[in-house]
Amino acid sequence: MPCDTRLKPRQTIQSRKAEIQKVIERLSKGLTSGAIRVKVGPQGGIAFIGLSTEERDGVTDACAYRRLMVTGSSLAKAAIARAEQLAGRTVDRMAVAQGVHSHDGGHTWHGKG
Repeated sequence: MPCDTRLKPRQTIQSRKAEIQKVIERLSKGLTSGAIRVKVGPQGGIAFIGLSTEERDGVTDACAYRRLMVTGSSLAKAAIARAEQLAGRTVDRMAVAQGVHSHDGGHTWHGKG
């Protein structure tokens, strides 16, 4: 995945994968407890609200979403489904792949380009 290749200086890909896994586990727990919320944007982008920059450790919302959908708990996936229902639209995987993102918790959305 793209976030696997964003290595810190002198970091191995194995240690980066372990870091990403920790972030995804933290995100999954936060989604199930309600400490982290999901926002689905008008173009189908996704933002995780309540996960600090330090906690993210360089993992983008798009990368976190892709990882959650593959390896996340069913409760975390249910939290995303609830957010989609509340927004009245689903997360658009094409929009996520094209880089639709938010820097302010889903108040404004930006395309990549």
